Amino acid sequence: MLYSTEKNKERVILVAVDDGHNEFDVESCLDELKDLAKTAGAEVVGRMIQNREAVHKAHYLGKGKMEELKNYIEMTEATGIVCDDDLSPNQMRNMAEMLDTKIMNRTLLILDIFAQHAQSAEGKLQVELAQLKYNSSHLVGQYKYMSRLGGGIGTRGPGETKLETDRRNIANRIAELNKELKEIKRHRDVMREKRSTSGMPIAALVGYTNAGKSTLLNTLTDANILAEDKLFATLDTTTRKKKLDSGIEYLFTDTVGFIQKLPHGLINAFRATLEEASYAHILIHVLDVSNPRREEQMKVVYQTLDELKCGDKPVITVYNKVDKDGIELPLPPDPRAIATIKISAKHGDGIDKLTETLEEWLKSQKKCLEIIIPYDKGNIVSLIHGNCEIIESDHRENGYYFKVYANDEMSNRLRDYTI
Repeated sequence: MLYSTEKNKERVILVAVDDGHNEFDVESCLDELKDLAKTAGAEVVGRMIQNREAVHKAHYLGKGKMEELKNYIEMTEATGIVCDDDLSPNQMRNMAEMLDTKIMNRTLLILDIFAQHAQSAEGKLQVELAQLKYNSSHLVGQYKYMSRLGGGIGTRGPGETKLETDRRNIANRIAELNKELKEIKRHRDVMREKRSTSGMPIAALVGYTNAGKSTLLNTLTDANILAEDKLFATLDTTTRKKKLDSGIEYLFTDTVGFIQKLPHGLINAFRATLEEASYAHILIHVLDVSNPRREEQMKVVYQTLDELKCGDKPVITVYNKVDKDGIELPLPPDPRAIATIKISAKHGDGIDKLTETLEEWLKSQKKCLEIIIPYDKGNIVSLIHGNCEIIESDHRENGYYFKVYANDEMSNRLRDYTI
């Protein structure tokens, strides 16, 4: 079961601490937090940033700032606050007591969005697992006002506290989910093995959330998957086949979008989905060039790819949404990309250039062979048609003549027929 989220429109204030050591600009983080809140269904009615040397260990903000925030909540009639950083159970409890309002953070917002948008069985299981792990780590301190049985006589036997009961129930459910996800992973591995043995190249679409990956997949392959102008509109991996003009067939795989300050627990929960990128032969990095934080987003994408141990994959970066007005020039360079292409995934501009680049890259990874296949080796001819790019073919006295581009595996299988 998924933990359902409230459907009433919530009015929230965004809160952050700037200690001068943040990797990302605090204002831009709150801009993104505002988008997350909007996607989750909340209305942002204000924001507050405190400059201090470090986050307050007990209640995130300093006491003076907490009083200011309490007055701000009353003035704006806010129903809750959203902190840009993850909060400890004690911080959440203390803030709730001092402010008498709902306390949320970036992780809770993202979990809420994931719960709304997960469609596949695997996606729903991954969301529930992430929610349960988060709840498990935040149980301590939630039962301050609950009476507890003391130790000694009368406490031994089957009786247990509410906290212990919740911990046990969550642990049991986590074990069930891990078992179900392990079985799904086994089926996923079988599908990956089939793709691998087919010899078909795989291109994974990666990028920041809402950069246009799903729109690009739809344009390339007519996949007809959901593509909306919101964060994490799609969470489930989709793979579609596309035959390029040269006859080369590619598998294109969409992946869940990245985001700055994505909690490690969520990366781990969706690792099975994210790791599709690590099985690809080439990555297509989709960058929204109309976003003023595009360079920060590029940095986040490569940090996440490095964390997934696929930062050494060849990358084609597509500068998406070039059709929008007011784009700041020049476009940011990408030294990690083998090529950069300007496109509009929505209108199809630059798509031909992208497929041409994919064809050229694949050819650069293959060997050009000239071979003669005896007429009684029809099975080899079928193998060539299914796994090689045929440049030229002819009937000769001693067999079928082919000039082909072949990968290393096919080159080895055809070495006895080369001329």
